[in-house]
Amino acid sequence: MTDSNEDFAAMFEASTKARRIERGQTLEGTIVGIGRDVAFVSVGGKGEATIDLAELKDDDGKLEVAVGDRIEAVVVSTSGGLTLSRRLARNAATARQLESAFHSGLPVEGKVEHAVKGGYEIRIGRQRAFCPFSQIDITRTEPPAHDGHVYTFRIVEYGEGGRNIVVSRRAVLEEEQRAKRDEVRRSIVAGAVVTGRIASVRDFGAFVDLGAGIQGLLHVSEIGWSRVSDPSAILKTGDEVTVKILRVEDNGAKIALGLKQLTADPWSKVCETYEVGQVRAGRVTRVTEFGAFVELEPGIEALAHVSTFEPIRRSEQWSDAVAPGTTAEFEILSIDAAKKRIGVALVPEGSRADSSASTAAPTENLGSLADKLRGVLDRRRT
Repeated sequence: MTDSNEDFAAMFEASTKARRIERGQTLEGTIVGIGRDVAFVSVGGKGEATIDLAELKDDDGKLEVAVGDRIEAVVVSTSGGLTLSRRLARNAATARQLESAFHSGLPVEGKVEHAVKGGYEIRIGRQRAFCPFSQIDITRTEPPAHDGHVYTFRIVEYGEGGRNIVVSRRAVLEEEQRAKRDEVRRSIVAGAVVTGRIASVRDFGAFVDLGAGIQGLLHVSEIGWSRVSDPSAILKTGDEVTVKILRVEDNGAKIALGLKQLTADPWSKVCETYEVGQVRAGRVTRVTEFGAFVELEPGIEALAHVSTFEPIRRSEQWSDAVAPGTTAEFEILSIDAAKKRIGVALVPEGSRADSSASTAAPTENLGSLADKLRGVLDRRRT
C-alpha cells in the first residue's frame, strides 16, 4: 500500500469513527486552537470538534484555558461537525444524556419551577428533578427567592430510569468558590483596595464578602473619620462596597478592612484650617470624667478639659450641665496635629460675636449652661 493510500485509509477510519459519535457522549480532548467565538478541540481519532468560547470563560469574562489544555465535554451536536459543551443545556437534555451527565459529573442546566415540600422542583428538558432547600444556594434563602431562575446544577442522584433525579446547585457554587479561592487570596494583601459585598452588619461593624467565601471585618472604628454609633445606618446587607485591606493575620483567617482610609484624613490639613484663638461651632458628642468631647467637623474632635469647667454650685457637678448633642461656640486653646489633639474652651454666648475668627453661629446653643459659666470664664480670663 502506497503512502497516499495509507493516508486515505487513516482519514477514512477517522471519519467513520467520527460518524459513530452520538449526542450525549462524553469526550476528552486537547485544545488546539482558539478563535473569536469558538475553541477547536482535537478528540484524537474522532477528529476535531468545536466548543463555544463563552463556556471556557469565568464570570469576569477571562479565558480559563489555553492551547494544549485538556478538557472533558459532552457532544451536543454531530450535524456539520462535532459540537461540544461543558454543561448540558436544559432544552437539549434527554433521559440518556442526564444519566451520562450523572456518571461523568457534567453540570446540567435546569429551571426552578416552584417550591415543593423540602425543596424545589427543577425542570431539565422533559425531566423533573428535585433540589433540596439546603442545596439551592450556599447561603440560607427562603422561597420563592429562586422561582423562575435558570441555574447550573450537579446531578447527585439518578434512579428509576430518570424518574428519581436529585440535583444540587450548591455543589456547583462550592466548586466555583474553591477554584477562585486561591486567586482571591493572592489579591488579599495589606494595602490593597478591593471590592466586596456586605455579608452582615453587627453592632461592632460589618463582615464583607470578598469573593470565594472569604470574608473580612470592617470594624465600626474604620467606617468613617467621624464617630459611627450605628453601622446599620450606613451599611446594608448586600450592598457593594470598596474597602482597603489593613491587615491580614493568622494565615489569612483574619482580615481587617477599612473604609475611611479611602478618603482624605481631615487631620492632614488641620493646621491649615484651625489656629489658636479661633472660635468654632462645635457639638458635644460625649462626656467623660476628664472633660467633654466636641466635634468641630466630621472626623475632627476636640476636648474641652474638665479644668475649663468650674462647678456652678458646690452641690452641682460641671458634667450635670453638659448634654451630648448640644452645640455652642468653642475657642481653640491648643493644637497638636501629630497627636490629633485640639484643646477647646466654651465661649459664653454672644461674647465673641464680633470676632473675625468666629465661625457661623451653631444651630442651637447651650443656653442656661453658657449663662451659668459666663462669670466663671470671665474670671479665668482676668
